[in-house]
Amino acid sequence: MTSRSTLIESLATSVLDSKGIGAIWQLYLDAAHAHQTGYPIAADAILELAEAAERVLMRRENAPVHTGDWQL
Repeated sequence: MTSRSTLIESLATSVLDSKGIGAIWQLYLDAAHAHQTGYPIAADAILELAEAAERVLMRRENAPVHTGDWQL
């Protein structure tokens, strides 16, 4: 892991520990809002944090991580 990804994973772990699983959904909402209001770089950063939090949660639950195969 690079230093940046280590920092993101650490921050994601901290967010999950302090705010719980609902923080992931809130991060996705915040990323969407940032993008819609003209802050694409902030949106990308928030999205990166949300995705890292999901990975941390999946590791904690010992579940496989699936990305990009959403089904309705």
